[in-house]
Amino acid sequence: MDSLLRRVKTKLTIHAHRKVRGLIEGEYRSVFHGRSMDFDDLRPYVPGDEFKDIDWKATARHGSPLTKRYIASRKHTLVLVVDTGRDMAALAESGESKRDLAILAAGTAGYIAIRHGDMVALVTGTSEATHYMPPEVTESHLERVLQRIHSSTTLAGEPSNLSRHLDYVARNFRRRMIVMVIADDRPLAADEQRLVRRLTVQHEVLWLTIGDADLMREEWTGSEMYDVADSARVPEFLRHDTALRAEFSASIADAAMRSEELFESLTVSSRRITSAAGVVPGLFRLLEAHKHARR
Repeated sequence: MDSLLRRVKTKLTIHAHRKVRGLIEGEYRSVFHGRSMDFDDLRPYVPGDEFKDIDWKATARHGSPLTKRYIASRKHTLVLVVDTGRDMAALAESGESKRDLAILAAGTAGYIAIRHGDMVALVTGTSEATHYMPPEVTESHLERVLQRIHSSTTLAGEPSNLSRHLDYVARNFRRRMIVMVIADDRPLAADEQRLVRRLTVQHEVLWLTIGDADLMREEWTGSEMYDVADSARVPEFLRHDTALRAEFSASIADAAMRSEELFESLTVSSRRITSAAGVVPGLFRLLEAHKHARR
């Protein structure tokens, strides 16, 4: 069986050649920062930083406030919560498989974590069941995590039920962890919002959304399209309606804006991913935003 982790490493190597600062240093920086005696680097001061962490000598030389950043002395556990319902077997906005984008995102975050000694766990499933893979810190474990996501996400699978998996995390994990949710592109239901609020009290929560495909794209003209939720065929005339296309584009932009506002109100760093090419830079920007966010 082809190694899914090898594909992830290839994408990371390509990105490292294009960008050598930020989260990449030599190979890759630690995903998470915290307090310890090990000084890491300086970064611009942001509201919410501790005043005692300001490096006043460096600030005087630089002309604007600079904050000391430290490498966390304790190890973290990254819990990947991945929706593997059949909605995630559909196409992403780029025309690629949502499942492949989810695997790339999970593999990237997991690989960076284990490279720095942090453990990776997986919570996944559908409306029928929630599955848990306990945390480990090896590449072979991460490969099994990615293979589980790959084999579980199929068009013949059960519908999604994200609230079931969020509830599982809320009920079973008491120690503070990093919870990264990788989910379908849709508004959060009221029960899901309630669970996310509950999770943010105990854990650090990050959210990656995989953007939906535009079924009216010109290159798909002539190809039959189906809704994965109920296998219903999308009528051909709808895919050529100019007014409908404009309304669809407007609704996507509006939904993305409302989703961003919602996650901001929940104090959750979030990012919308639409293609494989955007996964690695999008994930890095998400992690940077999370580091600088006020908690």
